[in-house]
Amino acid sequence: MGNKTENKLLIKKILWKSLREAGNLIEKNLGKTSYRYKGRANLLTQIDEQAQSIALKNITHFFPEHNYMAEEQAIKNNGSEYTWVIDPLDGTTNYAHGCPMACISIGVCQEAQVIMGGIYDPFRKELFWAEKGKGAFLNGVRYRTSKVSTVEEALLLTGFPYDRAEKSRYYINFYRVFMEKCHDVRRSGSASLDLAWVSCGRGDGFWEFKLNAWDVAAGKLLVEEAGGKVTDFQGKPWERIEKFGAQTLATNGKIHSEMLKLLQNLF
Repeated sequence: MGNKTENKLLIKKILWKSLREAGNLIEKNLGKTSYRYKGRANLLTQIDEQAQSIALKNITHFFPEHNYMAEEQAIKNNGSEYTWVIDPLDGTTNYAHGCPMACISIGVCQEAQVIMGGIYDPFRKELFWAEKGKGAFLNGVRYRTSKVSTVEEALLLTGFPYDRAEKSRYYINFYRVFMEKCHDVRRSGSASLDLAWVSCGRGDGFWEFKLNAWDVAAGKLLVEEAGGKVTDFQGKPWERIEKFGAQTLATNGKIHSEMLKLLQNLF
């Protein structure tokens, strides 16, 4: 029992250290980095790679036996029950254009369960943190999801996948339906921040297609530990890390079933 507790304390320490160190790098280099294209609308900056190196150096030094899944590097599977899921810079397009709407997100999974996770927004100095069964916190203060009970009252958040140019009409149709029903819809360009903001009540619901595990692992735990709900568009939980984010619906829990119905009517 003691070893397990000590192990989780060390995981927490290294997770915090990685978030802070990578976040500081991100903050200091806003507007100072070049970028290249991974796809038509998919950018990569030097800071993505450097922030990831900081996190992986910390993780592999203290936990060489653990698996990891990072956006800018191949999956490392050592056969461990623990997997670190890392997005070193979520909101890269914002960041590449000098827009301070970006963060670093790290979740730690035990098998397919996210047990610990953090999202750090270095521009607002906001550290969102959750540990399974212990609640969600912003800079050390515990919080809950919003009390909004209908989509009509809700502020919703969303994003569009990288194939948005080819499937723009399809994605806009979902946007149109929600825009007609809710208070308003926002698009930040960072799915991790969207999830963090739903978890603390700055938004009431979030939907997006074709995200990846590194976009959502930490945010999933934040939402759930704050009292919300995360499923796919059929209302089912994600069962494998590799499938995290393919369809993402995250809400305060109170408007989840209503958002599900609206989504399913569009398929």
